[in-house]
Amino acid sequence: GNGPFPGIIDLYGTGGGLPEYRACLLANYGFAVLALAYYAYEDLPKEMKEFHLEYFEEAVNYMLQHTQVKGPGIGLLGISKGGDLCVSMASFLKGIAATALINGSVANVGAVLRYKDITIPPLGLNTKRIKVNEAGIADIIDALNNPLEGPGRQSFIPLEKAECRFLFIVGQDDRNWKSEFFAVEGNKRLQAHGKEKAEIVCYPATGHYIEPPFFPMCAASKHLLVGRPVVWGGEPKAHCEAQIDAWRQIQAFFRKHLTGKPSGTSGKL
Repeated sequence: GNGPFPGIIDLYGTGGGLPEYRACLLANYGFAVLALAYYAYEDLPKEMKEFHLEYFEEAVNYMLQHTQVKGPGIGLLGISKGGDLCVSMASFLKGIAATALINGSVANVGAVLRYKDITIPPLGLNTKRIKVNEAGIADIIDALNNPLEGPGRQSFIPLEKAECRFLFIVGQDDRNWKSEFFAVEGNKRLQAHGKEKAEIVCYPATGHYIEPPFFPMCAASKHLLVGRPVVWGGEPKAHCEAQIDAWRQIQAFFRKHLTGKPSGTSGKL
């Protein structure tokens, strides 16, 4: 159809580069989607050491000014590390109306984040808490420190500053980090500051990489920050069913908060 369309910025995780497939699939449903690379791509930083939110702000402003993007606000969609970047964008940048996280964190992880005179350190971790299974694959679920305790509190992103609605998609067998804990604590922080309650959708026996429907479950692969293969969690049937439902939930959330209309989408890919 003819635009303008509700706009979304789509971010992936620590794999870096520019995955575009989810953005392409979402575009089939009437969204204008920008797949945004932020490291390990062309002239961007080669490693995850430090990110400047001004780069992401440029992308938000690009979308807000685009003739094919319907305002007044846009949506953010992030998985894994892309999730906490989306939380930071929503907390500090203008023009964000809806933020959906797929197994995201509400603490800054993996790299220093800077914006103007603000610096958020990455949440610390203890490699001694990493377990290794019989196949030699690491389970890193307990590696990160608690963002509610000690120095970890400096890494908790001030999402109470956000002026948008939040959706947390949670795999309850996520072995990358404690996504359900992050979602619950993020929601507590929002409500403690009088903000709208977040939507939290939890999926039992579902792992870290909740992809669009019918993508095969990724049980384990090399984690670039850990430098070795890690388990991602999930049982194939439950994980696949979660991917189908989460895809519907994400579209319905953005349709509701970016267009004000309820979702009438089918479950087809």
